[in-house]
Amino acid sequence: MSQRHMILGFGAAALIAGALWANSHSYAEPAARVPAPRADEAPRAHLETIVVAGGCFWGVQGVFQHVKGVNQAISGYSGGSRANAHYELVGTGETGHAESVRITFDPRIVSYGKILQIYFSVATDPTELNRQGPDVGSQYRSVIFAADATQKKIAEAYIAQLDKAHVFGAPIVTRVDSFHAFYPAEGYHQDYATLHPDNGYIAENDLPKIEALRRLFPALYRPQAKLVGTAGE
Repeated sequence: MSQRHMILGFGAAALIAGALWANSHSYAEPAARVPAPRADEAPRAHLETIVVAGGCFWGVQGVFQHVKGVNQAISGYSGGSRANAHYELVGTGETGHAESVRITFDPRIVSYGKILQIYFSVATDPTELNRQGPDVGSQYRSVIFAADATQKKIAEAYIAQLDKAHVFGAPIVTRVDSFHAFYPAEGYHQDYATLHPDNGYIAENDLPKIEALRRLFPALYRPQAKLVGTAGE
């Protein structure tokens, strides 16, 4: 069971224990801006969508809710079936799902390639297999669920580019899979990083990612998170 799963499962006492644990067991790694992809999509006049996974969806959602041009970032599950797309079942690591975030963005403001650059720079450690920091299991794997053949080709070329340049200290294990379905997570998971900044897990693992976004991508950083349900505002 992950530290985050324990916090949700055992209530207030676990929140206190989790905060104490996190103060002495931070897994947040220093972020570094990676090179932009050489290939990118041509800007389109309509919103686009990409689904990514890279550990606990709280932090990934929190990062992209602060990116200018992102219309909505919603936590959910991809890679498995609708029947068992529920937190307690996904948490077993046996359903095939990955905790994912569906990102709807305006490519005239932030391109698909820039979304990928932020993802690899800030949102995930692409060298960790079936885990991210304190969270272990295939449900925390790093994966890009490409919406179409163009997205898939660009993401695969980008990974090859970063690997060839030895940007990271180990090979990238992030998968690029074709998108099939996305199932929104339970309501209490949405906007979690924004609503619970004092949670020990959030403070140690997720807020540093948002701060890294502000530091590394100042032109794209949005101080106020675009919360679920505010799309179009």
